[in-house]
Amino acid sequence: MDPENLHALAMELIDSQSTMSLATSADGKAWAAPVYYVFHDHEFFFFSSPDSRHIREALESGQASAAIYPFVSSWRDIRGIQMSGRVRKLGPGLKAVRAVRAYIAKYPFTREFFDPGEDLDLEGFGKRFRVRFYGFRPELVYYMDNRIKFSFREEIRP
Repeated sequence: MDPENLHALAMELIDSQSTMSLATSADGKAWAAPVYYVFHDHEFFFFSSPDSRHIREALESGQASAAIYPFVSSWRDIRGIQMSGRVRKLGPGLKAVRAVRAYIAKYPFTREFFDPGEDLDLEGFGKRFRVRFYGFRPELVYYMDNRIKFSFREEIRP
């Protein structure tokens, strides 16, 4: 299958899902945590507690992996994205503003947690939920899809 079609299939999957499993490791012990994400400007953005295990380990080690996949009931329909890369904390700036806007657009229910007139920005989310905004930038990405053929898996550009 040509790279453009694989990229289109991967983007359709990324755009259609909401939860990414973020995996980290420290002291020989692995950990995985689900996070709501938005994909924007070649990066996956999510809110998380700075005290959470997956954030502490990802920032300390400089490494993380992630997977995105839909729920299916047949092995023939298994497909997903497997990635490795790095997590970073986002601070104020244009990139963060655009990513937060994309997040709110993808998850409009987040507005329900805020009073009218209350800011839905990095600071507003941080105050309301004691979270920070993070980005996962993949460095290695594989698209897998049993619908193409059993155990189909191919590297795609991040």
